[in-house]
Amino acid sequence: MSGHWGILVSDPSLQNQFTQVELRSLKTHFMSMRRESGKLVIADLASKMSRLKVVGENLSEEERGSYVKDLYQNTDEEVDFELFLKVYLKLQTFANSRTGSSPKNSSAFLKAATTTLLHTISESEKSSYVTHINHYLSQDEFLKKYLPIDPSSNELFEVAKDGVLLCKLINVAVPGTIDERAINTKRLLNPWERNENHTLCLNSAKAIGCTVVNIGTQDFIEGRRHLVLGVISQIIKIQLLADLNLKKTPQLLELLDDSKDMEELMNLPPEKILLRWMNFHLKKSEYKKIVSNFSSDVKDAEAYAHLLNILAPEYTNPSTLAVKNPFERAKLVLEHSDKMGCKRYLTAKDIVEGSPNLNLAFVAHIFQHRNGLTDQTKQISLLQALPDDTEDSREERAFRLWINSLGNSTYINNVFEDLRNGWILLETLEKVSTGIVNWKIANKPPIKMPFKKVENCNQVVKIGKQLKFSLVNVAGNDIVQGNKKLILAYLWQLMRYNILQLLKNLRFHARGKEITDADILEWANSKVSSTGSQSSMNSFKDKRLSDGIFFLELLSSVQPRAVNWGLVTKGVKDEEKKMNASYIISIARKLGCSIFLLPEDITEVNQKMILTLTASIMYWFLKHPHEERTVGISDSESGSQLETTSNSTLDDSASDSSVDENGNV
Repeated sequence: MSGHWGILVSDPSLQNQFTQVELRSLKTHFMSMRRESGKLVIADLASKMSRLKVVGENLSEEERGSYVKDLYQNTDEEVDFELFLKVYLKLQTFANSRTGSSPKNSSAFLKAATTTLLHTISESEKSSYVTHINHYLSQDEFLKKYLPIDPSSNELFEVAKDGVLLCKLINVAVPGTIDERAINTKRLLNPWERNENHTLCLNSAKAIGCTVVNIGTQDFIEGRRHLVLGVISQIIKIQLLADLNLKKTPQLLELLDDSKDMEELMNLPPEKILLRWMNFHLKKSEYKKIVSNFSSDVKDAEAYAHLLNILAPEYTNPSTLAVKNPFERAKLVLEHSDKMGCKRYLTAKDIVEGSPNLNLAFVAHIFQHRNGLTDQTKQISLLQALPDDTEDSREERAFRLWINSLGNSTYINNVFEDLRNGWILLETLEKVSTGIVNWKIANKPPIKMPFKKVENCNQVVKIGKQLKFSLVNVAGNDIVQGNKKLILAYLWQLMRYNILQLLKNLRFHARGKEITDADILEWANSKVSSTGSQSSMNSFKDKRLSDGIFFLELLSSVQPRAVNWGLVTKGVKDEEKKMNASYIISIARKLGCSIFLLPEDITEVNQKMILTLTASIMYWFLKHPHEERTVGISDSESGSQLETTSNSTLDDSASDSSVDENGNV
């Protein structure tokens, strides 16, 4: 499957500028841009390249357009992939020259190897993340011998090479994500064991909401610094923003002017809630501006000074707002936060330079330490009076993680809100079935006119019917209106279709025959039976599955060394069942299954999750040759693209949704 990409570029000068992982990522962006308008010409690149890092972040569309016009006279020329790369490299050099390097070098970019420009990392960010790791993992028994890591060195990337550090960090961010019994923690790991740890890490990172498309286990083993730091950054961000929701911090209701705003607040991403919290407190001060980002709006440190004066007035220093120099003011702000007991995460230089990641971390830590909100009985009781939608929440979580794992153009925070314009659904459909979307009639965000959203969603419904989904009396406007039941029903059917298509493609001996739920059930029972076990499952809702033994036997049958039976419980008591379920999920991820289910989905025998778990294991088995399984390869290096894109599309994001076994609403 990894051979699908072939030789991406023939020009040696271009090959030298990128790793294969980067080329695959850029190829995906290029194909997506071309599909949107049918063809891609030079004139389109100024707007289309806004989604690319460095180029999109540091140059405005006008700057990109002007620069491209200076380079190419004929802006109507159609762009192939190699021309796309050349324009990208030149724009990237131009962007880098604007942020520090000499502009004289930009025209000579392709004449010399300048790979370092593509792999620059922020030393400030690295230092901050190392400090975070040293603090939160200092008591870990296994990591004690490696910590503390020196923030000024590259020691972090060496320690991360065996995969243990990243697995442990994921469990700090979202406790219980990885069953630590599944981590290989010998002092000296062989290549397969190290590879298994990284496979477990990558699939677990996806399961908590990280975007790891086009990152493979080999990138960690080789210590590719920008990729390792990118994953660490996402994991730490998830940890720092974990409390920014009404479930964890019901006091956030104080931010509302009206109870009608509650649903809006519940649907906001954590970063937006953090900004809203910050502005809520700033209103109480003399600061009259609105902070809308964690970069340019906080560079002068004035907002920070006012915020900390409100939250911790006992440490107020009159000099902070009196000084004219932003750098000096930033230093005083950090002194104030130190007195509050807040860990810094950044320096005064990071504040005045507007480092978005570090400023976000700084504000999130202030929120965790002292949010300045009060327990208002009336508002808390209002929250408790809301209908219990645990089922919908678990299902929404699973679908959201699945969709984000595909590497679409936009990260979604809530499927009921973020899918309503139809665009991400169209992108997801395209990932599942290439060429199925008619991009000529699709409307790209931002979409101001409601009927344009309906047009997108009408195409989503039309394609669903084409794929034989059960969509009786469903119209595009139902999605635009955010009808939860219908959105969940559609997504379940889309995921199930994807799973069955992937299995059909691998089972070449099926000769075009559709794969059914019954085929997956039969395969699982035959694999377990082949080991001499008497275990079986009658259906995907067989209550006997709750103890986890059947799935442990299934995992052991496809990879004999996968399960350490000395760690398995009898699965009689509820706690024993949960321990087995947790172990199953981590072992499956360690093999290479990108799955999103929770232990409860196994112990409660959620039939849709059980189906996708079984299918995921079946997919892994069919994908790996017998000789690889016997030596213990869990995620082939050449297959990293599949594991982070195609494989992620098959796995367990389903849950016990509001549709029946056949996908009917």
